[in-house]
Amino acid sequence: MQLNNNVTEFILLGLTQDPVRKKIVFTMFLLLYFGTLMGNLLIIATIKTSQTLGSPMYFFLFYLSLSDTCLSTCTASRTLVGSLLKKNIISFSECMIQVFSTHFFGCLEIFILILMAVDRYVAICKPLHYDSHGRGPLRGNL
Repeated sequence: MQLNNNVTEFILLGLTQDPVRKKIVFTMFLLLYFGTLMGNLLIIATIKTSQTLGSPMYFFLFYLSLSDTCLSTCTASRTLVGSLLKKNIISFSECMIQVFSTHFFGCLEIFILILMAVDRYVAICKPLHYDSHGRGPLRGNL
């Protein structure tokens, strides 16, 4: 007969157990989350509504802001909920979803930053191969 020791949930201790400090942590994380969210949404709205921001750098910046919004939401939401609850328990599947989404959006941000660096490399080091009218590298010249 085998002993079944499968983990189905985790008890998260959080940053503090003091109720007053939990409210301070909640307030600070909420302010930082809203600041990040509003900043990224402002960047997204500015790029989408402006006619002059058509270069590839702004295309990548739009998706970087979108990815950062998703990363902040999947990370901070659980922290905010956890700082309000008395007993902070997370199920195994919820933990795996949060780990996957954090890794996915984190890697997506890194990939976008690499593409932005390649775009700047082509614009600076190979200016004749780069279209300055906002369409990025010219086709067939790389």
